[in-house]
Amino acid sequence: MKWTFDENRPIWLQLIERLRQRIATGVYPPGQRLPSVRELSCEAGVNPNTMQRALAQLEIEGLAVTNRTVGRQVTGDSAVIGDLRQRLAREKIEEFLTSMEVLGYSAGEVVGLLRDGKEQ
Repeated sequence: MKWTFDENRPIWLQLIERLRQRIATGVYPPGQRLPSVRELSCEAGVNPNTMQRALAQLEIEGLAVTNRTVGRQVTGDSAVIGDLRQRLAREKIEEFLTSMEVLGYSAGEVVGLLRDGKEQ
């Protein structure tokens, strides 16, 4: 199944986000071999060069490493993956708080709403 993309944003950036999410959620666990560029580009329905660019960025970020005998793997460093998970969580929280601010809620009111919703 092809991945869906927002036509208003560069595809390679969206690929990076999708791959980061897969690493953070354990779809690609630490130390696991990543699918090849060809496999991933077919799955996503994108040009292999575009996928290669996204995977190269993951290597720059330390989320993936290339091993000549095995191929590209997810980092085995759990601290790097933990940092990624925290960063993604903070981004989601910021998006949520911004959307609540647009609705006129303060941070304190949002906390109250969350607390009330959890009690129900």
